[in-house]
Amino acid sequence: MTAIQLASAEEAAELSRFAEASFVHTFGHIYDPADLAAFLADWNPPARIAAQIADPEWTIALIRGEEGAIQGFAKLGPIDFPIPAGHPTDDATELHQLYVAPEGKGTGVAAALMDWGISWARERASILYLSVFTENPRAQAFYRRYGFVDIGRNAFRVGNHIDEDRIWRLDL
Repeated sequence: MTAIQLASAEEAAELSRFAEASFVHTFGHIYDPADLAAFLADWNPPARIAAQIADPEWTIALIRGEEGAIQGFAKLGPIDFPIPAGHPTDDATELHQLYVAPEGKGTGVAAALMDWGISWARERASILYLSVFTENPRAQAFYRRYGFVDIGRNAFRVGNHIDEDRIWRLDL
């Protein structure tokens, strides 16, 4: 169940649907429907995912369940949010997303993807950054177990709503 495979461009639409469903399942109740719709319309369209898959600066790895459905994926690539002063961006990369299907939580899917992502990052950088919502204690505890530390604030916009995310850093 935890066999990791690199995503192909043919899987971009499926990954887009999975990412949207994961985001809505975890956070959808927080937002006004108009804000959520505005965010999702441009957040992870299949064309963007396909371009990231084709770009050597990016990687998307996934795990499928026994029936073939995506159980989780991790996306890593160039940093796309402002890093707090005093923290380097050279020789750094970002974990953009790590999503697990509800039925995959607690099964080792997230750990397998994180281990794989850290290994991928180590081959390319000395620092791995990520951003995590302040109201997601489960994710924060998960990242803390890997040695990530909170280094500052990141404003995360969903439509007209701005959440406070925290930027976390792991020295590789």
